[in-house]
Amino acid sequence: MTVHHDGSFRSAASIGPALVFLLAMAALVCAGAIAGFFYAYSSSVMGGLDAAAPQAALIAMQGINATVRNPSFAPAFFGTPVAALAAGLGFMALRQKRAGRLLLLASATYVCGAMAPTFLVNVAMNDALAGLSIPADPREAARLWSDYSLRWTWWNSLRMLFSMLSLLLVGLALFVAGLDASRLRRP
Repeated sequence: MTVHHDGSFRSAASIGPALVFLLAMAALVCAGAIAGFFYAYSSSVMGGLDAAAPQAALIAMQGINATVRNPSFAPAFFGTPVAALAAGLGFMALRQKRAGRLLLLASATYVCGAMAPTFLVNVAMNDALAGLSIPADPREAARLWSDYSLRWTWWNSLRMLFSMLSLLLVGLALFVAGLDASRLRRP
């Protein structure tokens, strides 16, 4: 048993549900952060770069890509599916199968719709851009930027939509878990 600051006791069995809830909340925060990250690119960053001179846009995107893999990005990008998977398995173990299935679906949705395109398309495009010398000819720079921006933004918008769907599924899982828990407590 665990003694709380108010003098009440909590059995070891109640720590499990608290941990599962914390994992689900971590999944919610991570999914919200990464959905917002992808949303910001599709709604403003790429448009802002499109409005700049193509040479400047190419240079700026090279700089962004060189610094994006960092300690503040990693928890949201990699933590979303891990926390959702762990919480989903935890809810399944607690016999809250509806919430568990929703969290497992949230994890799979994110992996297939956001992570896979990131590694298969966006990172490959970023790596190709990193090795590119910026053309002095403005028309060639405009062609390169246009080709890159259009395709990259389309795939980023897909990542954004799947991240938002994953966020919705995590939120729905928490809602369902709360409903199921309240039903269990009723006399």
